[in-house]
Amino acid sequence: MRGVLLEAELVRSIVGGFFEVYNYFGYGLSERVYGGALSHELLARGHSVIRELHVNVRYRGMHAAAQRLDMVIDDKVIVENKATEKISSADRKQILSYLRATKFEVGLLLHFGPSPSFQRYIDYPKRGSVGRVERPSRA
Repeated sequence: MRGVLLEAELVRSIVGGFFEVYNYFGYGLSERVYGGALSHELLARGHSVIRELHVNVRYRGMHAAAQRLDMVIDDKVIVENKATEKISSADRKQILSYLRATKFEVGLLLHFGPSPSFQRYIDYPKRGSVGRVERPSRA
């Protein structure tokens, strides 16, 4: 698999949707607004979008904790949205920890900041069966 970008076409579409939303709104809104608009944009592009996905993290086959992911696109790519002035090292570590704790290999950190930017992260190869994905329960 050397030399091949994992989920290249999907990532290209997500990043295109990110810039579409950013060009529409510009900087200054909340993560929630950007996430909602991005969700609509990606659905219009034919993708499946799960927002605020709860993931159980397992350690040696036992439930260790739960995490909430901003978005999962086509059950393949984790998207973490940030609407801060700057991206911090903690933001980068957050997306990396999500990848390590789940089955997902590709993650995007989308920064709806004063200057839009994105960062692509990979956790490959996976270490076998890790986090189990569960849809949030509807109350």
